[in-house]
Amino acid sequence: MTKHIDFQVDPNSMKHWRVSYDGAVANLYMDVDEQGGLFEGYELKLNSYDLGVDIELADVVQRMRFEHPEVKVVVLRSAKDKVFCAGANIRMLGGAAHAHKVNFCKFTNETRNTFEAALQDSGQNYICAVRGACAGGGYELALACNHIMLTDDSTSSVALPEVPLLAVLPGTGGLTRVTDKRKVRRDLADVFCSVEEGVKGKRALDWKLVDEVIPNSKFDETVAARAQELAANSAKSDVPQGIELKPLSRRIGESDVQYSTVGIEIDRGGRRAIITIQGPKEAAPADMNAFTAEGSDAWLLRCARELDDAILHLRTNEDELGLIEFRTQGDPDLVCAHEAVLLTDKEHWLANEVLCLWKRVLKRIDMTSRSLVAMIEHGSCFAGVLAEILWAVDRSYMMLDDFEDDDRPMASVMLSEANFGQYPMGNDLSRLATRFYGDPEQVETLKTRTGELLEAEDAETLGLVTYAYDDIDWDDEVRLFREERASFSPDAMTGLEANLRFAGPETMETRIFGRLTAWQNWIFQRPNAVGPEGALQRYGSGLRADYNMQRV
Repeated sequence: MTKHIDFQVDPNSMKHWRVSYDGAVANLYMDVDEQGGLFEGYELKLNSYDLGVDIELADVVQRMRFEHPEVKVVVLRSAKDKVFCAGANIRMLGGAAHAHKVNFCKFTNETRNTFEAALQDSGQNYICAVRGACAGGGYELALACNHIMLTDDSTSSVALPEVPLLAVLPGTGGLTRVTDKRKVRRDLADVFCSVEEGVKGKRALDWKLVDEVIPNSKFDETVAARAQELAANSAKSDVPQGIELKPLSRRIGESDVQYSTVGIEIDRGGRRAIITIQGPKEAAPADMNAFTAEGSDAWLLRCARELDDAILHLRTNEDELGLIEFRTQGDPDLVCAHEAVLLTDKEHWLANEVLCLWKRVLKRIDMTSRSLVAMIEHGSCFAGVLAEILWAVDRSYMMLDDFEDDDRPMASVMLSEANFGQYPMGNDLSRLATRFYGDPEQVETLKTRTGELLEAEDAETLGLVTYAYDDIDWDDEVRLFREERASFSPDAMTGLEANLRFAGPETMETRIFGRLTAWQNWIFQRPNAVGPEGALQRYGSGLRADYNMQRV
């Protein structure tokens, strides 16, 4: 499978999802087009899905937050008869390259995390109304909702059948959410994940796999009543109108991608990509009314959306670029001024949504399995929310003192109040708290330096950057780093980076992604799953998989 994958969606041309809005309640229907697969060679039968289906879902969830803030409850349901969702498409998984499977599972995880967090972040509560078979990734869709309602009939069940059927595991957090979120007893979870047919009715309720079981004759009216009840009891403020998320300005070239605030340069020989973020050029909006009037053209919102798309593009379409360098150019004071408009009115619905979007984009950077480095050059604007990138990357290099023939403002870092908890990582700590996990007093010291232009000597002393080099050493040190990084095994680097980025306490989110990284890069490579006689290849053929029975 080799083709350019686009994460931008035209909401008027979606193939797989449709939404009906009724005041505070939205009904989100999964209605997958069998012939609408992202690649040739498989049909998306039984509401099974591929990456294209999830790209549309991610867009719907995002638009729900920005374009329909009046929504307080979302009911996720199937438009198909007698099937909710059969999960990830098996033919797609069997034919996909390993890298595609990994990125597919990672993106679906991030999408599910987004609507799972929608209640806490945005006051939008997701209900899953299950009628028909709900298996594998279908049940993982349900697990990410806050309330699961199951029809009590002969055809409706929930299942995680990946182990007996496919020799793999539920890839988007299924096992972790069963035990950690729904708190299913371990032995019952073991039984549940070992039976192909799944669990129905009262047993599903008794085992805590669902929250309600309802007779088929009363299902629709009970779901509607539950949605209205949750909407009526919601603490979410009434918002009469959202803003339109306009299409991104983007041009994709042979060795570059250009947006309005973000640019990507691709150095294929050096196996690296350089992402440059341009800070705002205009003064910050006067207040949130002015920000809202700008809509999706407002710099902070536009930049977040463009950076998100840039990261997804590199992850999926440039899988041999092992190093991503982040650079910025602009006025640090201006960046912080734009951010301050949102921070001073965080209760405003749009301010909250933009801040939460930046939280998700920064988490996307955290979870990107590439070597990440920041280059703090003269003229840079690593300030406020953009400074978070410095502590998301694996290491950073900063220009020290004047450079010959470089008349840009001196390289600096500027902290804002948002750097101390506004954009938490998956471990629920700020990046600074994670960086100084063994030295929390340093975080308190840094708070006293908020709003200062911290040049290289101070930034290095305070631990905000890895290295600071002058004009004499800069080129050689940066070159040596790039060459060294390119010489390492990408497999070893993925493992190293995934282990080092998340210090501190475990959360359900870190466990999901940590376990995902481990099992995907092991089980998905094993011939028992993907070999010519493996379960993914023989599924549906009538032949049983031929397993190597060694335990290793």
